[in-house]
This record gives sequence, structure tokens and C-alpha cells, in this order.
Amino acid sequence: MNIRSLTRGDGVLIGAAVVLFIASFLGISGCDAPGNYCDSFDSAFSWELSPLGWGSFLLGIAGAALVVLSRALPQPRKVAGLELGQVGAAFSVASAWTILMWVFESTNVGAGLVLGLIASLAGAAGAIAGPLVPALQAPLLGAPRPQTPQPYGMQPGQPGQPGVPGGYGYPGAQQAAPYGAQPDPSLGGGQPYGAQPQPAPGPQDAAPQQAQAAAQAPAGDFAPFWFAVPAARPLYAEDGSAAPIAELAPGAWYLAVEQRGQALIAQTQDGRRGVLQDTTGIQRG
Repeated sequence: MNIRSLTRGDGVLIGAAVVLFIASFLGISGCDAPGNYCDSFDSAFSWELSPLGWGSFLLGIAGAALVVLSRALPQPRKVAGLELGQVGAAFSVASAWTILMWVFESTNVGAGLVLGLIASLAGAAGAIAGPLVPALQAPLLGAPRPQTPQPYGMQPGQPGQPGVPGGYGYPGAQQAAPYGAQPDPSLGGGQPYGAQPQPAPGPQDAAPQQAQAAAQAPAGDFAPFWFAVPAARPLYAEDGSAAPIAELAPGAWYLAVEQRGQALIAQTQDGRRGVLQDTTGIQRG
């Protein structure tokens, strides 16, 4: 279960279930009698009345739990031919309807019924409107920003990083030559003690070297990048099989390592690679 796959609609259902549970322990009847009588009046709460507590409040809590569980599972589960989300939505609507009937039939409504009615209506609305309203489909928790990987064996702030004194790219610092390359004589490096410095290569000598370097450069201009998906997307195998090998969930970052037309070759956190065919609306890191 990926907690980052929860949406705002799931947050509404979780909040409604918590409020409904609290309301079940509050009094269901009020008191309009004189103060002395009301001080000694002890109103019953929902669990003391089985049809109300077990038939209305518990039904709403169970409905919210089933809807959230159905959206968090990677594969939908069914009960008697119905998905868990459909059963949970029916429970939430039934809970709101029965609590509303208790309010209509009560002569003096207490805080438990009022708060329970508000929570049950919010839960029913979240269960039904969650898959339909785009604002409720947004991730409940924002995706974490991917950290820039450090070179192997290098710690943050160590010389050799951009902006660190004495490191590569720092103004005034001597640039390290690649392995196997000749040091630049203009910087005074690589000359034996007592040897005469060699003249710097002129434009005529640099032109063939630049042409050779351009010929050896890779032709593709694709650079790997991090991305997140707005909704659950299947990841297919690279051999073209129709069965998905994984599912990319919203709220997590994945690495795009290659591009094939409109599709991307993505790598999951556990190292699996596959083809992401639907790249619409992805968020680049």
C-alpha cells in the first residue's frame, strides 16, 4: 500500500470517518427543560442504541474504510461481483440516509446526531464525487523533490564540485585534465623540471581537434530526467508484450532513461525497466 497514492477525496473520507467515530460517543438527545433538570439529564450515545450505533455510525466508518482501501490497492478487489469502492460508497450513502431519518424523527436533536449527520454526508459526498471531481483526484501528499546524485565517492561540499573553492568550475582554479590527455602548457602544468614550455596550439591546430571531438560526440540529445505521473500508469515490458510489469503511482519519482518516439523507458525504485506509453501530463523533476 503506497500512502502517496492517496488523493484529496481519500482525505475527505478519512476525516469524515474520524469525525463520525467521535460523534458516536456524544449524546444524541438534547434537553430543553429547566436548568436543574438538564444538569442531571444524561443523554444516551449511539452505541447504547444498537440500530443507531451499529446500523448507522459503524456503517459509515466501514464504508469510508472500504473506499480508501479500494483506491490504495494495486489491483481492484471484488465482493459478490462488486468492487470494494462500490460497496463502500453504498455503505456511506446508507449511513447518511439512516442518520438523517434519526434526525427527522427526534424531538430534540443532540450534538452526536448533528455532528454524525454532517460527517456522514461528507463521507457520502467524498465516496461518490471522489472519482468524478478533478480537484479531489489530486494527490493528498506532494511528491518529494528528487535529490541530485553525487559523483561516486564524493561528499557534499568536497572540492571538485561546482562552486566549491579549488574545485572544478570555480573561478581561478586549475582545471583537471581528463585521463590520458596532455596537460595544458599555458597553465604551467605537466612540464618536467627545467624543460622549456611548449607553445600553445594555434587556431589551425585546434580546428582538426574540434572536428574530431564533434565526430565522437553522441548523436542523441536525450538526457535522463526524473518525472512523476498525475495518475496511475501501467509500465509495459520492453519486448512489446501486452501484460504490464509494474504500475507507476502518483506521488513517487521515476527515472526516464531513454525515449522511443512518444514513449519513455522508465526505471522504478526497485530497478525494473519498462515502456511508459502514456506520457501525457507527466511532471518533470
